[in-house]
Amino acid sequence: MREVDVMGVRVEMPSNQPIVLLREVTGERYLPIWIGAVEATAIAFAQQGVTPPRPLTHDLLKDVLGATGNELVEVRITDVRDGVFYATLVLGSGVEVSARPSDSIALALRTGTRIVCSEEVLDEAGLAVPAEQEDEVEKFREFLDHVTPEDFDGPQE
Repeated sequence: MREVDVMGVRVEMPSNQPIVLLREVTGERYLPIWIGAVEATAIAFAQQGVTPPRPLTHDLLKDVLGATGNELVEVRITDVRDGVFYATLVLGSGVEVSARPSDSIALALRTGTRIVCSEEVLDEAGLAVPAEQEDEVEKFREFLDHVTPEDFDGPQE
């Protein structure tokens, strides 16, 4: 398993599909994972330190873990099959719970929990970005600095 950092979320064009971008802590691979708009908002809120007036689902889960004396000790991105990513929440009690990576990442950001990714997932779905392409990554980071959760709102009904 390799530790990864959450670089941020963005909307992929022209599909208008949100992605979360992870990066190996000690390496040059990035891992884009397509996610839903709600999860993109939850991740963006956590990264920006936004506290909603009422707890969102991921805030609620954090509170439930705390109230029951359990802690989230690690989030593992374990597999990718047919373009679908899989994750596991590892609790302090030793219990492991299957979860979507987007929900797992949103919870990890709220709890300060380490996120790791299997070497196999990084080999299959990761993108190596050599140092000479780092300026492109910097442009992406600048984009992330200016994106807001409202950018992920879907069409109004």
